[in-house]
Amino acid sequence: MARSVHPSAVVEDGATLGRNVQVGPFCHVGGEVHLGDGCVLHSHVVVAGRTRVGPGTRIFPFASIGHPPQDLKYAGEPSTLEIGAENIVREHVTINPGTTGGGMRTVVGDRNLFMMGAHVAHDSRVGNGCVMANNATLGGHVVVEDGAIIGGLAAVHQFVRVGTQAMIGGLSAVVQDVIPYGMVFGDRATLRGLNWVGLKRAGTDRETMTRLRNSFRQLFDGEGPINERLESVSAEYGDDPMVGRIVEFMAAESDRGLCLPESSGDAA
Repeated sequence: MARSVHPSAVVEDGATLGRNVQVGPFCHVGGEVHLGDGCVLHSHVVVAGRTRVGPGTRIFPFASIGHPPQDLKYAGEPSTLEIGAENIVREHVTINPGTTGGGMRTVVGDRNLFMMGAHVAHDSRVGNGCVMANNATLGGHVVVEDGAIIGGLAAVHQFVRVGTQAMIGGLSAVVQDVIPYGMVFGDRATLRGLNWVGLKRAGTDRETMTRLRNSFRQLFDGEGPINERLESVSAEYGDDPMVGRIVEFMAAESDRGLCLPESSGDAA
Protein backbone atom coordinates (compact mmCIF):
# COMPACT_ATOMS: atom_id res chain seq x y z
CA MET A 1 0.00 0.00 0.00
CA ALA A 2 1.40 3.39 -0.99
CA ARG A 3 1.70 6.34 1.37
CA SER A 4 -1.68 8.00 1.85
CA VAL A 5 -2.59 11.40 3.35
CA HIS A 6 -6.27 12.31 3.46
CA PRO A 7 -7.09 15.71 1.88
CA SER A 8 -8.46 17.01 5.18
CA ALA A 9 -5.29 16.15 7.12
CA VAL A 10 -2.54 18.67 7.85
CA VAL A 11 1.07 17.53 7.57
CA GLU A 12 3.36 20.46 8.34
CA ASP A 13 6.49 21.19 6.36
CA GLY A 14 9.47 19.37 7.84
CA ALA A 15 7.57 16.28 8.96
CA THR A 16 8.98 13.01 7.62
CA LEU A 17 6.76 10.10 6.66
CA GLY A 18 8.10 6.63 5.96
CA ARG A 19 6.89 4.21 3.35
CA ASN A 20 3.24 3.15 3.38
CA VAL A 21 2.27 5.62 6.11
CA GLN A 22 -1.45 6.35 6.25
CA VAL A 23 -2.69 9.66 7.66
CA GLY A 24 -6.46 9.67 8.02
CA PRO A 25 -9.09 12.43 7.97
CA PHE A 26 -8.56 15.53 10.12
CA CYS A 27 -5.21 14.42 11.53
CA HIS A 28 -2.47 16.96 12.30
CA VAL A 29 1.22 16.04 12.07
CA GLY A 30 3.72 18.61 13.33
CA GLY A 31 6.78 19.78 11.45
CA GLU A 32 9.30 17.96 13.66
CA VAL A 33 7.49 14.63 13.71
CA HIS A 34 8.83 11.43 12.13
CA LEU A 35 6.43 8.58 11.35
CA GLY A 36 8.10 5.27 10.57
CA ASP A 37 7.21 2.89 7.78
CA GLY A 38 3.69 1.55 7.88
CA CYS A 39 2.38 3.84 10.63
CA VAL A 40 -1.37 4.41 10.58
CA LEU A 41 -3.05 7.49 12.01
CA HIS A 42 -6.80 7.01 12.06
CA SER A 43 -8.97 10.10 11.96
CA HIS A 44 -8.53 13.11 14.31
CA VAL A 45 -5.08 12.10 15.60
CA VAL A 46 -2.62 14.84 16.57
CA VAL A 47 1.12 14.13 16.71
CA ALA A 48 3.15 17.16 17.78
CA GLY A 49 6.56 18.24 19.06
CA ARG A 50 9.86 16.43 18.55
CA THR A 51 8.25 13.03 18.29
CA ARG A 52 9.44 9.85 16.56
CA VAL A 53 6.98 7.02 16.03
CA GLY A 54 8.36 3.62 15.07
CA PRO A 55 7.28 1.38 12.19
CA GLY A 56 3.88 -0.24 12.20
CA THR A 57 2.45 1.75 15.10
CA ARG A 58 -1.30 2.42 14.87
CA ILE A 59 -2.86 5.46 16.54
CA PHE A 60 -6.62 5.76 16.88
CA PRO A 61 -8.96 8.80 16.91
CA PHE A 62 -8.48 11.72 19.29
CA ALA A 63 -5.12 10.58 20.65
CA SER A 64 -2.78 13.45 21.58
CA ILE A 65 0.86 12.48 21.13
CA GLY A 66 3.85 14.74 21.82
CA HIS A 67 2.14 17.88 23.11
CA PRO A 68 3.89 19.79 25.95
CA PRO A 69 4.08 17.95 29.28
CA GLN A 70 1.69 18.71 32.10
CA ASP A 71 4.47 20.08 34.29
CA LEU A 72 4.30 23.69 35.47
CA LYS A 73 8.12 23.88 35.38
CA TYR A 74 8.21 23.16 31.66
CA ALA A 75 9.26 26.27 29.75
CA GLY A 76 9.37 25.09 26.16
CA GLU A 77 12.67 23.21 26.25
CA PRO A 78 13.36 21.04 23.15
CA SER A 79 12.51 17.74 24.81
CA THR A 80 11.57 14.61 22.89
CA LEU A 81 9.20 11.66 22.72
CA GLU A 82 10.33 8.35 21.26
CA ILE A 83 7.77 5.63 20.50
CA GLY A 84 8.89 2.27 19.18
CA ALA A 85 7.46 -0.19 16.66
CA GLU A 86 4.11 -1.93 16.39
CA ASN A 87 2.40 -0.17 19.27
CA ILE A 88 -1.37 0.16 19.43
CA VAL A 89 -2.48 3.54 20.78
CA ARG A 90 -6.24 3.66 21.23
CA GLU A 91 -8.71 6.54 21.46
CA HIS A 92 -7.99 9.57 23.68
CA VAL A 93 -4.55 8.33 24.77
CA THR A 94 -2.08 11.06 25.76
CA ILE A 95 1.71 10.63 25.76
CA ASN A 96 3.94 13.60 26.65
CA PRO A 97 7.62 14.38 25.94
CA GLY A 98 10.29 14.82 28.59
CA THR A 99 11.48 17.72 30.72
CA THR A 100 14.82 19.04 31.95
CA GLY A 101 14.20 17.34 35.29
CA GLY A 102 14.07 13.89 33.72
CA GLY A 103 16.62 13.79 30.94
CA MET A 104 14.46 15.52 28.30
CA ARG A 105 13.08 12.21 26.94
CA THR A 106 10.00 10.10 27.26
CA VAL A 107 10.58 6.64 25.78
CA VAL A 108 8.08 3.94 24.80
CA GLY A 109 9.29 0.58 23.51
CA ASP A 110 7.72 -1.87 21.07
CA ARG A 111 4.47 -3.85 20.86
CA ASN A 112 2.67 -2.11 23.70
CA LEU A 113 -1.10 -1.68 23.97
CA PHE A 114 -2.41 1.61 25.33
CA MET A 115 -6.16 1.28 25.73
CA MET A 116 -8.65 4.13 25.64
CA GLY A 117 -7.73 7.17 27.73
CA ALA A 118 -4.39 5.89 29.02
CA HIS A 119 -1.83 8.58 29.94
CA VAL A 120 1.98 8.41 29.89
CA ALA A 121 3.44 11.49 31.55
CA HIS A 122 6.76 13.25 30.96
CA ASP A 123 10.09 11.44 31.35
CA SER A 124 8.49 8.02 31.77
CA ARG A 125 10.04 4.86 30.35
CA VAL A 126 7.79 2.07 29.10
CA GLY A 127 9.40 -1.17 27.97
CA ASN A 128 8.15 -3.75 25.46
CA GLY A 129 4.96 -5.76 25.41
CA CYS A 130 3.21 -3.81 28.16
CA VAL A 131 -0.53 -3.21 28.50
CA MET A 132 -2.13 -0.11 29.97
CA ALA A 133 -5.87 -0.67 30.26
CA ASN A 134 -8.58 1.98 29.93
CA ASN A 135 -7.76 5.26 31.71
CA ALA A 136 -4.63 3.91 33.41
CA THR A 137 -2.19 6.70 34.28
CA LEU A 138 1.57 6.98 34.70
CA GLY A 139 2.86 10.00 36.58
CA GLY A 140 6.12 11.62 35.53
CA HIS A 141 9.42 9.72 35.69
CA VAL A 142 7.74 6.30 36.02
CA VAL A 143 9.62 3.22 34.77
CA VAL A 144 7.54 0.29 33.49
CA GLU A 145 9.56 -2.78 32.56
CA ASP A 146 8.79 -5.34 29.84
CA GLY A 147 5.51 -7.22 29.95
CA ALA A 148 3.89 -5.33 32.81
CA ILE A 149 0.10 -4.92 32.88
CA ILE A 150 -1.59 -1.89 34.44
CA GLY A 151 -5.32 -2.32 35.06
CA GLY A 152 -8.08 0.09 34.19
CA LEU A 153 -8.23 3.38 36.13
CA ALA A 154 -5.04 2.52 38.03
CA ALA A 155 -2.69 5.40 38.80
CA VAL A 156 1.07 5.05 39.24
CA HIS A 157 2.77 7.79 41.29
CA GLN A 158 5.72 9.79 40.00
CA PHE A 159 9.12 8.06 40.18
CA VAL A 160 7.65 4.60 40.84
CA ARG A 161 9.23 1.56 39.17
CA VAL A 162 7.04 -1.29 37.91
CA GLY A 163 9.02 -4.49 37.41
CA THR A 164 8.91 -6.85 34.47
CA GLN A 165 5.68 -8.89 34.08
CA ALA A 166 4.14 -7.25 37.14
CA MET A 167 0.36 -6.90 37.36
CA ILE A 168 -1.41 -3.85 38.80
CA GLY A 169 -5.10 -4.38 39.46
CA GLY A 170 -7.76 -1.95 38.28
CA LEU A 171 -8.55 1.14 40.39
CA SER A 172 -5.26 0.79 42.29
CA ALA A 173 -3.22 3.73 43.55
CA VAL A 174 0.42 2.66 43.32
CA VAL A 175 2.76 4.85 45.35
CA GLN A 176 5.72 2.46 45.77
CA ASP A 177 7.78 0.19 43.52
CA VAL A 178 6.27 -3.08 42.30
CA ILE A 179 8.69 -6.02 42.19
CA PRO A 180 9.13 -8.03 38.96
CA TYR A 181 6.37 -10.65 38.55
CA GLY A 182 4.51 -9.13 41.51
CA MET A 183 0.76 -8.55 41.74
CA VAL A 184 -0.57 -5.50 43.56
CA PHE A 185 -4.00 -3.96 43.96
CA GLY A 186 -6.08 -1.82 46.27
CA ASP A 187 -6.38 1.80 47.30
CA ARG A 188 -2.74 2.50 48.18
CA ALA A 189 -1.87 -0.81 46.59
CA THR A 190 -0.20 -3.57 48.56
CA LEU A 191 1.70 -6.59 47.28
CA ARG A 192 -0.65 -9.59 47.14
CA GLY A 193 1.66 -12.22 45.73
CA LEU A 194 3.15 -13.05 42.36
CA ASN A 195 1.44 -12.63 39.01
CA TRP A 196 0.84 -16.35 38.48
CA VAL A 197 -1.50 -15.90 35.54
CA GLY A 198 1.03 -13.74 33.71
CA LEU A 199 3.86 -16.16 34.50
CA LYS A 200 1.87 -19.10 33.13
CA ARG A 201 0.95 -17.17 30.00
CA ALA A 202 4.64 -16.42 29.49
CA GLY A 203 5.41 -20.15 29.56
CA THR A 204 7.33 -20.17 32.84
CA ASP A 205 8.19 -23.77 33.78
CA ARG A 206 7.05 -25.41 37.02
CA GLU A 207 10.53 -25.56 38.57
CA THR A 208 11.10 -21.85 38.05
CA MET A 209 7.68 -21.05 39.52
CA THR A 210 8.50 -23.14 42.58
CA ARG A 211 11.76 -21.23 43.07
CA LEU A 212 9.88 -17.94 42.66
CA ARG A 213 7.29 -18.97 45.25
CA ASN A 214 9.93 -20.07 47.76
CA SER A 215 12.06 -16.98 47.30
CA PHE A 216 9.01 -14.72 47.58
CA ARG A 217 8.04 -16.26 50.92
CA GLN A 218 11.60 -16.04 52.15
CA LEU A 219 11.84 -12.37 51.16
CA PHE A 220 8.52 -11.21 52.56
CA ASP A 221 7.69 -13.72 55.34
CA GLY A 222 11.22 -14.31 56.56
CA GLU A 223 12.86 -12.89 59.64
CA GLY A 224 15.69 -10.41 59.92
CA PRO A 225 16.57 -7.22 58.02
CA ILE A 226 15.64 -7.10 54.35
CA ASN A 227 19.29 -6.88 53.24
CA GLU A 228 20.01 -10.18 55.01
CA ARG A 229 16.97 -11.82 53.38
CA LEU A 230 18.12 -10.57 49.98
CA GLU A 231 21.57 -12.06 50.56
CA SER A 232 20.05 -15.36 51.67
CA VAL A 233 17.75 -15.62 48.64
CA SER A 234 20.58 -14.63 46.31
CA ALA A 235 22.82 -17.32 47.77
CA GLU A 236 20.15 -20.02 47.55
CA TYR A 237 18.41 -19.13 44.28
CA GLY A 238 20.74 -16.62 42.65
CA ASP A 239 21.44 -18.85 39.67
CA ASP A 240 17.82 -18.48 38.57
CA PRO A 241 17.63 -15.37 36.35
CA MET A 242 14.03 -14.57 37.33
CA VAL A 243 14.73 -14.76 41.06
CA GLY A 244 17.88 -12.76 40.42
CA ARG A 245 15.82 -10.09 38.68
CA ILE A 246 13.66 -9.67 41.80
CA VAL A 247 16.70 -9.46 44.06
CA GLU A 248 18.39 -6.94 41.76
CA PHE A 249 15.23 -4.82 41.58
CA MET A 250 14.75 -4.78 45.36
CA ALA A 251 18.40 -3.98 46.03
CA ALA A 252 18.50 -1.05 43.59
CA GLU A 253 18.17 2.54 44.72
CA SER A 254 14.54 3.68 44.86
CA ASP A 255 12.89 7.08 45.15
CA ARG A 256 9.64 5.62 46.48
CA GLY A 257 10.45 2.45 48.45
CA LEU A 258 8.89 -0.95 47.81
CA CYS A 259 5.24 -1.92 47.65
CA LEU A 260 4.98 -4.57 50.42
CA PRO A 261 2.36 -7.03 51.67
CA GLU A 262 0.00 -5.84 54.39
CA SER A 263 0.90 -8.91 56.40
CA SER A 264 2.67 -12.22 56.02
CA GLY A 265 -0.69 -13.76 55.16
CA ASP A 266 -0.81 -11.73 51.96
CA ALA A 267 2.56 -12.92 50.75
CA ALA A 268 1.67 -16.47 49.76
